[in-house]
Amino acid sequence: MHIQHNISLTNYNTFGINVNAKHFISVETLTELISVLQLKNYPNKLILGGGSNMLLTKDVEALVIHINLKGTTKVNEDSDYAFIKADAGENWHKFVLWCLDNNLGGLENMSLIPGNVGTSPIQNIGAYGVELKDNFVSCEALNLDTLEIEVLKKNDCNFGYRNSIFKNQVKGKYIIINVTFKLSKKKHKLHTNYGAITTELAAMNISEPTIKDVSNAVISIRQSKLPDPKKIGNSGSFFKNPVIPLDAFNTLKLNFPEAPSYPVSESEVKVPAGWLIETAGFKGKTFGNYGVHKKQALVLVNYGGAKGKDILALSKLIQKTIYRIFNIEIEPEVNIL
Repeated sequence: MHIQHNISLTNYNTFGINVNAKHFISVETLTELISVLQLKNYPNKLILGGGSNMLLTKDVEALVIHINLKGTTKVNEDSDYAFIKADAGENWHKFVLWCLDNNLGGLENMSLIPGNVGTSPIQNIGAYGVELKDNFVSCEALNLDTLEIEVLKKNDCNFGYRNSIFKNQVKGKYIIINVTFKLSKKKHKLHTNYGAITTELAAMNISEPTIKDVSNAVISIRQSKLPDPKKIGNSGSFFKNPVIPLDAFNTLKLNFPEAPSYPVSESEVKVPAGWLIETAGFKGKTFGNYGVHKKQALVLVNYGGAKGKDILALSKLIQKTIYRIFNIEIEPEVNIL
């Protein structure tokens, strides 16, 4: 067990924010993780996964435990489906590509989402009409009170839009160790009607797409609109798309007839936060070494050397402006520490 001290977390968060962890350790086995959690010398601990869904605003005084458990295995299958277990430290996009290489369908619309498998259920990540819960079977999670493994099935997780039990009732009480997915082996159900996937497939001269084709289309779309965190610090979509009552949307349309929406239920619609932010004039705005991405208004960026507190202040300015103009509240999708 090797605990490091005063370690920069720049390379452990996709925003590239340079804050220090007073204490830091990367764990590669469940046994090692449990041993670290039992250390009495470090009463305060912070669990860190892929660092893709967080904004660090100050140095971390706690012991940062980086979850680096790796492994992908087939745990069961029948004639139509395979049940795949992926460990928490697996990179999400690499896991999706592994599934595609093995002709396993269901996750292709979520290609190129940053982060690791272990944090994917917390956020119920999703893209282009597909969410993690659609293929989620269960996860094994370490109970921090008992240090015992518990199995949580889909119904246990209270999945909602970018939400789960892990962000609410049991926040901070579990560490997800692995996740099991149910993926199709044949007769894949493709989701191509959301966003620009159909248009992108047409541009690729593909009329009968495979799951790999859908993934390639999603990757192409995301790369054309979203900055690579390795080049420009960001956490992907910073804000959730707000869900509002239908009558509130009809009122919005009186002043903004071009306002887009997606139906959620008979009485609610989802309004793209990116459209709200762009219409409010923030798209492409820079504030020194940080700002709003020029191609995607949902993405706040660190051009190099920005402080987390500055990006946080920008996010609050955007929230306040959106409420003033549209009377709509937007919430951060990222965790702010």
